[in-house]
Amino acid sequence: MSNSTVASVISDPRQPDNPIIACNAAFIDLTGYAEHRIIGRNCKFLAGPTAEPWLSETISSAVKRHAPVLFEILNYKCDGTPFRNAVLVAPLFDEDGELEFFLGSQVELEPGAPMAHENRRIAAAIAVKALSRRQREVLAEMALGHLNRHIALRLGLSEQTVKMHRALLMDRLGVATTAEAIRIAVEAGL
Repeated sequence: MSNSTVASVISDPRQPDNPIIACNAAFIDLTGYAEHRIIGRNCKFLAGPTAEPWLSETISSAVKRHAPVLFEILNYKCDGTPFRNAVLVAPLFDEDGELEFFLGSQVELEPGAPMAHENRRIAAAIAVKALSRRQREVLAEMALGHLNRHIALRLGLSEQTVKMHRALLMDRLGVATTAEAIRIAVEAGL
């Protein structure tokens, strides 16, 4: 996550209010907040006076189901500047299959760019369609937050084979991090 150009955070759902426990430089750059003002807070702190309350139920429902969710929201930077962004929230599970963290990532949408979100979805769907069937299966499992061991068990493969497909699909998608691959998977509707 630290090397990703996509603004990303990790939160801990085992703590009250699911606080952020890590963020990358891209998130700091996007929001304008210093790391010490981010860590320990729920991402809700980015909401401002024109928060979109109808999104709260969508997000809460996905978090309770431990399911990935992608949505557009209006947030506010540290200096009060509003910005519209596509947000992904996806569960991350530990080696025992227990929910360990949530990954949150944001991509700022250009002001006034019509259909920017829809264009990202279309591009993601095209990229995912170009993957082999097995690579799509591995990517779908990654989007569900499963680690290589669990993906191997669920798909009846060796862990080494999962690692191979994972490396190939990330190369074909042109991404460097799992967070970026998960975002594409969710945007594509996997």
